[in-house]
Amino acid sequence: MIKIFRGISLLEGLSLLALLFIAMPIKYIWENPYYVKTIGMAHGLLFIAYVLFAIMTKFELNWKSKTLLIVFAASVIPFGTFYIDKKYLSGK
Repeated sequence: MIKIFRGISLLEGLSLLALLFIAMPIKYIWENPYYVKTIGMAHGLLFIAYVLFAIMTKFELNWKSKTLLIVFAASVIPFGTFYIDKKYLSGK
């Protein structure tokens, strides 16, 4: 399950970066909301999967509640999921 969470974490982080640094500029500079809608939908689904798998991983790795809150917080910070992967998931 940790491998699945690592994959979802990577995809969620990449989708957040694509949303912030590709889709949003296209929307506001060229007034084309298409990419925000499509990337935003994918990011939303990946975010939900990230949260669910984080909760399941908490029990598998016996994380404290503080660690789970850090994992949640990292999901809304650009590059945060990559930090979580390196600090809490790599080598597991």
